[in-house]
Amino acid sequence: MFVQTEITPNPNSLKFLPGKIVSNYGSFEITKKDETNNELVRNILSVNGIEGIFLGKDFISVNKYDDTSWDDVKHIIISLINDFYSSGKDCVINKDLNENNENLKEIEKRIVDILDKKIRPAVAKDGGDIKFKEFNNGIVKVQLQGSCSGCPSSTMTLKKGVQNLLCHYIPEVKEVEAI
Repeated sequence: MFVQTEITPNPNSLKFLPGKIVSNYGSFEITKKDETNNELVRNILSVNGIEGIFLGKDFISVNKYDDTSWDDVKHIIISLINDFYSSGKDCVINKDLNENNENLKEIEKRIVDILDKKIRPAVAKDGGDIKFKEFNNGIVKVQLQGSCSGCPSSTMTLKKGVQNLLCHYIPEVKEVEAI
């Protein structure tokens, strides 16, 4: 198996592409190894200098601390991913861990729909995700995950991209904030 890597706009995040399904049920961000029982996630989070991981459909974004070099940890992470899939496992996450959006108001459903269809695919290309958290008094609050979390260009992306798009399609939206 050959695990490819891609750089992201965030210098502290690297996208690992195992060429296999990573998550069958959406995306997940995990920053503490005691938040999961998943063997691969726990092993990657045990590597010195790793801050968190983000699991997408077909990629794993790993975030490191500023003082850690990719040269020191990249080969270890690739080895862990190879070992995981070589042991016969089909994917990292095979159950739904996402929150349910059934109780949202109509305008919140429209916001989530635009995020899902127009924004999340672009953000996923950079190894991240954006999750809707709430809408109140014209302000949409979102959570940036994976490579987007802590990325130097995420503020510009949020204001110039996400906010402009949501304001265009939903006039009730006046501002977008990251929490």
